[in-house]
Amino acid sequence: MSLSLPAGFRTAGMHCGIKKDPAIFDLALFVSDRPASLAGVFTQNKVFGSPVAVSRERVPRGTGRACLINSGNSNACTGQRGIEDARWMTAETAKLLDCPPEDVVVCSTGVIGRFLPREPLASGIPAAFEKLGDSPESFENAARAMMTTDTFAKQAVREIELNGKLVRISAAAKGAAMIGPNMATMLGIIMTDAELSAADTDALLRHAVDRSFNCISVEGHTSTSDTVFLFANGAAENGPLDDDSRLTMQTALDEVAAELAQAIIRDAEGAKHFITIDVCGARNRGEAFRIAKEIANSALVKTAITGADPNWGRIISAAGYAGVELKDSDMSLVLNGVEIYQAGAPAEFDTVSLSRSIKENRDVSIQLQLSHGNADVRFWTSDLTEEYVRLNSEYTT
Repeated sequence: MSLSLPAGFRTAGMHCGIKKDPAIFDLALFVSDRPASLAGVFTQNKVFGSPVAVSRERVPRGTGRACLINSGNSNACTGQRGIEDARWMTAETAKLLDCPPEDVVVCSTGVIGRFLPREPLASGIPAAFEKLGDSPESFENAARAMMTTDTFAKQAVREIELNGKLVRISAAAKGAAMIGPNMATMLGIIMTDAELSAADTDALLRHAVDRSFNCISVEGHTSTSDTVFLFANGAAENGPLDDDSRLTMQTALDEVAAELAQAIIRDAEGAKHFITIDVCGARNRGEAFRIAKEIANSALVKTAITGADPNWGRIISAAGYAGVELKDSDMSLVLNGVEIYQAGAPAEFDTVSLSRSIKENRDVSIQLQLSHGNADVRFWTSDLTEEYVRLNSEYTT
């Protein structure tokens, strides 16, 4: 499927001068040509960037026209000047769109604690406006401009039928490190030409985020800048959602969000393995989520996978400190399709063969089966390598 935009949306991406290398894009603009329903979810970190503060104030209005994103500077921990800079960015964009500044939301990503340079943005925002287009190239340029340490642009598209009308969902995200659930550490923007009420837009987005961006982790570090927006401009004229069309929309939105979330983990800094964790048989989804999260964030589990060591004790013990009432006999564990722990006791398996399976395959599967109920959660993470440590130890120097 072509990575095309929904009807009534235009995007642009370019270099404006925040980043030193003129070949690297650092300013993205996403615009709906008509007023759109808008929903957003944000970082749960108590320390959050100025763009988060400004956008969080505006999302409850339920409508929006545009999102402006810069990379290379997070505008976080920058005090009142940071708030003023974020509001100024939205005001400059609103002038070009002839709309209220409150109809523009903003994101910034990059190094924390440095003031945002206005000069390159003052010329870059109108230049980005002039570059707006509805082509796949314009969409890709915007996705590239969001990137920081990412190695590739992350985009996803789905087409569905709602009430006899063709509807498209197109989305872009960035993220490769400082990734932790609680609104995953990343930026994402989802656009659709579906006609959605403000209440549906919010509910659909939250459901999708809880099953995608909140189910990924690299090192468990929740950022100051996490944001995902959903714009729905109604250009498809599909009419109000009934129960069937709402389910169709939710399924497609969940798929788009999950595809982008997995792309973030596949791009995790220095990672050699993409790890899928399935926790099944829990009493409820909350307990399954807590266990999966602890396994995903365990440095000892991650390093075991890096070393192709099927050390099941690290996985079982991580489940044990997740704050869920359980016994070791409640758990069985399968690693890459091989049962290695059964109802509280070690199972017989070929250690050498399983180690080779981990070493020779990028994808690793961890399946933890509980005996409590029917709830399950799927979570994605990466291993922890020497390269990750090197990259993050040198990030600002």
